[in-house]
Amino acid sequence: MAAIEVGRYAPSPSGRMHLGNLSCCLLAWLSAKSAGGRVVLRIEDLDPVRCPRSFADLLEADLAWLGLSADEGGAKGGPAGSYYQSERSEIYQQFYNRLAAKGLVYPCFCSRSQLHAASAPHRSDGQVIYAGTCRGLTPGEIAEKQKHKSPAWRVIVPDETLCFTDGHMGPYAENLAKDCGDFYLRRADGVFAYQLAVVVDDALMGVTQVVRGADLLSSTPRQLWLYRELGLKAPRFYHMPLLLAADGRRLSKRDGDQSLENLQQRYTPEQLVGRMAYALGLQDTPAPRTPTELLNGFDWNKIPRQDIALPEGLF
Repeated sequence: MAAIEVGRYAPSPSGRMHLGNLSCCLLAWLSAKSAGGRVVLRIEDLDPVRCPRSFADLLEADLAWLGLSADEGGAKGGPAGSYYQSERSEIYQQFYNRLAAKGLVYPCFCSRSQLHAASAPHRSDGQVIYAGTCRGLTPGEIAEKQKHKSPAWRVIVPDETLCFTDGHMGPYAENLAKDCGDFYLRRADGVFAYQLAVVVDDALMGVTQVVRGADLLSSTPRQLWLYRELGLKAPRFYHMPLLLAADGRRLSKRDGDQSLENLQQRYTPEQLVGRMAYALGLQDTPAPRTPTELLNGFDWNKIPRQDIALPEGLF
């Protein structure tokens, strides 16, 4: 018997969702449900100061309003224990310890200014590639530095090119050492990093397909490497194009761009879903639709691969 597809939403409740977040949730729901699967809601509140529970509750209510309620997770719970990352630190610690036992983890004392210095190597998208500055510190040097500063913790990546085929964007390859560098597993304040948490959670929650924005495409090789190092089964990845404002800006919670709070005052759930489906190429007009009505005929091939500039006046 074929395995059941399991998709997921994994929003960070740092503010009201905007159209980009909502469209990602819609695609994740459609992708899993069109294959007869189910959907998990995981709340990525690793930093509880920035992501209070009140925002998480509001986020869950917003998804229900749109007709995108998950089958498990969030306040509903389920077999994976807590679906709030802020409550899963003990689990992350176990997998962190596996990497540490392999000798792959080391403390990093670099300041933000050092990391972003003009001499630091950068990717084409502006991301800093860590040069391994602290990798060779001796035990004595580490002890001395710890007297003055708590370190963050990084993982040593191999000089290896990791390739995969994205379900929507196609082939992608990255050399972990040259294009990424040793990345964070844990912040200096003890909070586990996104890269580790998302890998552990998707594996333990049985996720088989991950739908997320194209801005996270470059994270995938290092996550696939973590799956391999930790002995976990990786899901398939589908990266969707980013939605841009009419002037070409990326949508942002910080700017309040097309936030659901504003959209709810102008549209019914069906009107909003229909407009999102039109922007994504899933239907020829912005006619109102429920998510269920979009299941018949859902096809990733209808969705553009380049970023989508929202037409003026659509929202």
